[in-house]
Amino acid sequence: MTKYGAFPGTRPRRLRTTPAMRRMVAETRLHPADLILPAFVREGVSEPVPIGAMPGVVQHTRDSLKKAAAEAVEAGVAGIMLFGVPEEGKKDNRGSAGTDPDGILQVALRDVRAEVGDDLLVMSDLCLDEYTDHGHCGVLDAEGRVDNDATLERYAEMAQVQAEAGAHVVGPSGMMDGQIGVIREALDRIGRQDVAILAYTAKYASAFYGPFREAVGSSLRGDRKTYQQDPANLRESLRELALDLEEGADMVMVKPAGPYLDVLARVADAVDVPVVAYQISGEYAMVEAAAEKGWIDRDRAILETLTGIKRAGARTILTYWATEVARKL
Repeated sequence: MTKYGAFPGTRPRRLRTTPAMRRMVAETRLHPADLILPAFVREGVSEPVPIGAMPGVVQHTRDSLKKAAAEAVEAGVAGIMLFGVPEEGKKDNRGSAGTDPDGILQVALRDVRAEVGDDLLVMSDLCLDEYTDHGHCGVLDAEGRVDNDATLERYAEMAQVQAEAGAHVVGPSGMMDGQIGVIREALDRIGRQDVAILAYTAKYASAFYGPFREAVGSSLRGDRKTYQQDPANLRESLRELALDLEEGADMVMVKPAGPYLDVLARVADAVDVPVVAYQISGEYAMVEAAAEKGWIDRDRAILETLTGIKRAGARTILTYWATEVARKL
């Protein structure tokens, strides 16, 4: 009793008294199967190449990528999303290396499937930006603008080549209008109805992609604001969501994750397909940099950010900490 009588009669703190109590009443739980590991594989290197802006992340060799995939399986991670980094001299204005059956991404897909089989979902980034000499996600027209429909033709070819190389899932990330429908048709046309499409449904023109562009050796000139979404807009994401589902998306994604938890929550409330979020390079780099300075507790911050993303509605999260976190879980 207090001097106010029975107040407070309700005491929520009773459910926070011990670690065992907090575990029992936790509303959101992370599991290794919630996580996907993004991984970069670079052509023509004999040792993994550290990425300066992403401490602990590397551009893999083919051999080190296979080892990373095997470690992800051992840790219980759900999947691996592969990004290819071709030799600089192999970039051109059409991103030809992205559709070459012997291009670095296709070779890596075959390597990883041979290593892990079906024990890990092998996913491929379906976009041209890593392979174009101008760094854009599509083919440019005579005035230097990204040509939506010409780019779709390239995406259709990429989807088929990646499927034949062993991708379980393709992830179209270019934000071209109509890309999901064109890719679905292209896959079905070669009898690959089994290959799923993870739609980058709400991909924002974010300032947090900077470290990623180092990771893939981007040649970008200008910006991507004419095809990636304006950070100010939310309803536009719901329009993109409806279109992607109508065109045949099997899963949908919000990218980045942390700055767009409101978008993620709205998308998750609106659909009955799996919702994925990508905790991108800048989100990773901020935590690592602050932890290196001693300003935050690294391990707690990592788990807190991932828990927040899942709490907002993500069923699955792409994160560069996937294998590390899965082992701890």
